[in-house]
Parts: sequence; structure tokens; C-alpha cells
Amino acid sequence: MSEAGGREARVPLDALHRELGAKMAGFAGWQMPIQYPTGLKTEHLHTRTRAGLFDVSHMGQLSIRARDGRTDTLHRQLEAALPIDFDGWPEGLQRYSYLLNEQGGIEDDLMLVNRGDEVRMVVNAGNREPDLALLRQRCTDLSIDWIDAALVALQGPMAEEVLARLDPQAAQMLFMQARDLDLLGARCFTTRSGYTGEDGYEISLPLAQAEAIVRRLLADPAVAPIGLGARDTLRLEAGLPLHGSDISPTVSPVEAGLAFAIPKSRRADGLKAGGFPGATVVLQQLRDGPRRRLVGLSSFEPVPIRAHAVIVDDQDRPVGEVTSGTVSPSLGTPVMMALLRADVVRDSGSTALRAVVRDKRPGVHLTPLPFVPKRYRR
Repeated sequence: MSEAGGREARVPLDALHRELGAKMAGFAGWQMPIQYPTGLKTEHLHTRTRAGLFDVSHMGQLSIRARDGRTDTLHRQLEAALPIDFDGWPEGLQRYSYLLNEQGGIEDDLMLVNRGDEVRMVVNAGNREPDLALLRQRCTDLSIDWIDAALVALQGPMAEEVLARLDPQAAQMLFMQARDLDLLGARCFTTRSGYTGEDGYEISLPLAQAEAIVRRLLADPAVAPIGLGARDTLRLEAGLPLHGSDISPTVSPVEAGLAFAIPKSRRADGLKAGGFPGATVVLQQLRDGPRRRLVGLSSFEPVPIRAHAVIVDDQDRPVGEVTSGTVSPSLGTPVMMALLRADVVRDSGSTALRAVVRDKRPGVHLTPLPFVPKRYRR
């Protein structure tokens, strides 16, 4: 990865993005394509109706193995570091998890694939080095190394059709399954997953073949390049939290509605109950409920409501704060995620909520997540 002025690094496909006319900007220490000449809304709707190609090479890809080569060592160490359980976890299946601190806060959320004697992990761009340091501190018997490869996401209802033209095996995969695909003669580790709510794939590309493969994908009439701007609006419509905005080291999985990722075996009375950082706090919240919750809100008023807007009740008392907000390109109305007091969420039917937007007070109402239905192929 080369440097791009100051401390911002460039992804391997940087020159191609500039050739395509991308608006580049700094994001989590990287120069990244924010949008292309067609604009954010067009990119967003193209992904919802056809297939969008995202460069997510700023994300960190890790290969994790036991130094002694033993699978039980690999599993034991990772189960002590994360609220996961390898029992009943088939090889070739991806799962969602998180690194927690001792207070139960989410240091980062992660995607992991069980590959037998190896675990592949993807971490968020802004947390690459802290995650690596924390994992190495917690897992001293493991070898944890960066994978030097590009990473792209092909997302949308036509993603399967597009990728299967290069390798028919792509059509055999189901949501969260992983396998190596042959793309233009290159072996590419691929998962059927993504961050848009649409069907799609995340593909790790060897650096030597990355540009050729991306150019071939973009040559398909169904595919358009999509920037991080539309990636953010797509994931928000799908109700997917963003680390650093909706979740953080001060927000627990229970508060964020992400407790589904904690297996029953790691919960109270489970066969492997507790034993992970933050377990005392998380298990207490699972038992008693948290004091606040991450929820979906929407508004019928044409006023954009952004992150950090305060939410007030019918007596103008603060009850929470917006963590992510946009005007939904698919729905045409403001949608947002917000951390609200749990008692306000429980009594939402009897409390009128409003957002503070400068001198305006647009009304907002609790809305089940996701705002736009997910279309994974299960």
C-alpha cells in the first residue's frame, strides 16, 4: 500500500478509481473513492436494482493460525478473546462477532471464517492496528498476520449472475458461506456476504490480478463502481450499524441489538458460559436489559436529520441522540439510527419524539429495522 500525501495510504486500485473519475477523500487513514461522476443517489439505486462494485481494500484482512499447528489451540485462544464457539461451526462458514473491552463495549465488530486450521478475519479500517495489537495480546499462542490483498464487494440482485459468469461455483454459495473461486485464473477467497442488505459477495483479490479482475467485472453492463458515500446510505437503510458511529467502545452488543451474535453456549447456564472480555456486563444486560437501546427512527417531515442530533420527548427533555442519519434514496424520507433510553423505547406509543435540528423540531417515530428489506440468499 503506497502513501498518498500526509499519512493517508492508497489502496491497490487507487489509479483505477481516479481513471474512473472518482471523488477521492480521506477515510480512516486511507484515500478512498467517495462517489463517481453519476452521483451518490444513482449509485445507491443501481446497487438496489442491479450490481454495484465497492473497493473495501482499506479493511484489514487477517490470517490466524496456532503456532503449534493444533486446531484446538486456535479455537481455545479465540474463544477466550471473543464471544464465539467453534463447536458446531462448520468449516467454510462465516460468522459475525466483535472484540469487547472489559466494560462490555465494542472495540470493533468483525467477520470471521472457520477454515479448519486457519481463521480468516476482516476488521474495520480505522481499527486495523489496535485490533491486531489487542488480538496478539489476548492470543499469545497464535500467529496473526495481515493478508496483503485487495478486497472488493459485489452487491445487488444481479451479483450472482455477474460473478457466476467468471466462476459458476459462485451460484452454489449461500449467505455467509466461503470458498475459493477461480477468477481469470486467480484463486480468490470469497464470501457470500456484504454490507448493503443486498445479496452479494466480498472477494479477496491477489494484488497481481486485482485490477484485471475488477476491470472485467466493471465491463459487465450490470455493474457500476460505487463509492463509500452510497455504501453508507445502503447500510443504513439495511439497519446495519457502523463502528465509530452507531457502535463504539462505550456501546455494548445488547444495547446495539447485536446480541444475536453471542452463541447460547456463551450465555448464562451455557456449556461455555462467560469467559470472554466484558462477559460480566454483557450477561447482566442480557438478564436485566440495558439502560439504552439502538433503534431505528424515521420522519415524515422533509428535514434531513444527521448524526448527533438530540432526540427529545414531548416536554423537550433529551432522551437520546441520533448516531447515523440520512434521507433514504430508496424511500425518499429521513431515516436514522439512534441510541435512546430503554424506558422511552418501551413507552414509545405514549411519547411523542422530536429531533433537534437547529431551530426545527421535526417529529420522529420508532421504525423497525431494517428500513429496506434485506435480500440475502439463504
